[in-house]
Amino acid sequence: MYTDKVLAHFKNPSNQGVLDNPSAVGEKGNPVCGDIMKMYIKVGSREKDGQKEEYLEEISFETLGCAAAIAVSSALTDLAKNKSLQEVLALTRQDVIDDLGGLPAPKIHCSMLGIDALHEAVNDYLKKEGKEVKGNDQKEKDCEHEHCCGHEDEHECGCGHEHEE
Repeated sequence: MYTDKVLAHFKNPSNQGVLDNPSAVGEKGNPVCGDIMKMYIKVGSREKDGQKEEYLEEISFETLGCAAAIAVSSALTDLAKNKSLQEVLALTRQDVIDDLGGLPAPKIHCSMLGIDALHEAVNDYLKKEGKEVKGNDQKEKDCEHEHCCGHEDEHECGCGHEHEE
């Protein structure tokens, strides 16, 4: 059911816990399954190609949920750490799923919660700094031709995405 990488992240999660003095925090939950993911980020600045670039210097998470939810959170922090804010906002649920070697269809929604929480944290940081909040059409991409979470309709899953009839 779960890949070896999913089980490894579940049994020994990376970057788990509260981050002291975070630049921002993002939190997402699913009222139906009860999963809650909180992403803490600390933004740093570095020189890249002669220009200042903001990046995720530190990242951590707290997750209340199943093995897949914890594995997704752990893998996502590994994927996002040291990436520029633009690279982080470009991460998709499919990036997380691919990194983990796949997830069972009923657990796909876990990857969406993680991505949404991380993107919320980055956008919260950008707002606090008075910078342009980057749009994220990830929800539309993920739900355009399929149900993002494997459920028949949004009322069943509570994911908040628009589902085709």
